[in-house]
Amino acid sequence: MPQLRPLDPAFPIDRQIAVDAAPVVLVNVFTMDPADEQAFLRAWQGDAEIMKRQPGFISTQLHRAVGDSPTYLNYAVWESIADFRAAFTNPEFRAKLAAYPSSAVASPHLFQKTAVPGICVA
Repeated sequence: MPQLRPLDPAFPIDRQIAVDAAPVVLVNVFTMDPADEQAFLRAWQGDAEIMKRQPGFISTQLHRAVGDSPTYLNYAVWESIADFRAAFTNPEFRAKLAAYPSSAVASPHLFQKTAVPGICVA
């Protein structure tokens, strides 16, 4: 199971999933020992296959950092926090977390689009 290290320790993922918002984007940054990179990719793929079948799932994309350090960013779009919460607490998904290498550290956080006049819309 990956270690959890919140992006915002004052408001970790377990508190975020109690909020009601829609739609939301999950941003999850993963770090690990270089030797564990292939095991991480296999574990992440298994998770993604489960999540893709869940109600409210829209899309996901995994990005690898440039350079030698195996840092990954997962970006997943959900119809609502309620949908993400149901998927995140799904027993099938929770059981798959054991497949992650012990060096893996995950930093999940939920976001909503923000409007900035003249730049982006909500």
